[in-house]
Amino acid sequence: MEGKEEDVRLGANKFSERQPIGTSAQTKDYNEPPPAPLFDPVELQSWSFWRAGIAEFTATFLFLYITVLTVMGVSRTPNKCASVGIQGIAWAFGGMIFALVYCTAGISGGHINPAVTFGLFLARKLSLTRALFYMVMQCLGAICGAGVVKGFQPKLYERLGGGANVVNHGYTKGDGLGAEIIGTFVLVYTVFSATDAKRSARDSHVPILAPLPIGFAVFLVHLATIPITGTGINPARSLGAAILYNKDHAWDDHWIFWVGPFVGAALAALYYQIVIRAIPFKTRP
Repeated sequence: MEGKEEDVRLGANKFSERQPIGTSAQTKDYNEPPPAPLFDPVELQSWSFWRAGIAEFTATFLFLYITVLTVMGVSRTPNKCASVGIQGIAWAFGGMIFALVYCTAGISGGHINPAVTFGLFLARKLSLTRALFYMVMQCLGAICGAGVVKGFQPKLYERLGGGANVVNHGYTKGDGLGAEIIGTFVLVYTVFSATDAKRSARDSHVPILAPLPIGFAVFLVHLATIPITGTGINPARSLGAAILYNKDHAWDDHWIFWVGPFVGAALAALYYQIVIRAIPFKTRP
């Protein structure tokens, strides 16, 4: 018994009674990484660069395949209660982003969205060369994903709208643009917060949990904006569905699903870098 009491006493005294909490407990050293170069020709000679682009293509392909099929499955039922409904569509988008970011984060960063890539580029997290390559591969993957869905059921695809984004009746183009800007801001802001290298250095759980808040943000934005625009917040997703559907009314609104996400991503990048992280102020002498 004396040995056990000694172990308890040593264990109790191993740490001081007053332990720091909150930010005062975060004592790990962190050095801000240098910004990515605007052009990096050396990247083009690296297999990891091309592998990352292939990962973005594959992830966006799978994303469009699953989500467009889900949208069409809901659209074909006369009674939404007989299908997964809007909540199911939102879960399909959010769940796929969660799974695909988890799978590809260590290879390409798991962007799966030109707006996310654009926001990270503005924050100098990747070079212009890589950003443009990612966007091209994302768009190609989206087109192929929607193409496979249309190949399965071409007549049904045309009749049900093919998952193309349009501003719904009762809303103006300004409403749709605002919804896309705010929705993408939520997504990209979450991406910055969940993947912040400084938080990863402090808190070991952050890299593990990063895909979860990103996928959940996509889910919540879809719940809010499906009634307005069908929810784009991803230009590649909107482009892939629009090209395969190829109707005038889809193309009439298509600019909204590029301008809105890019503006939202830019605002999120500026807000996080300037306000949250105060990066410009840290360089002052």
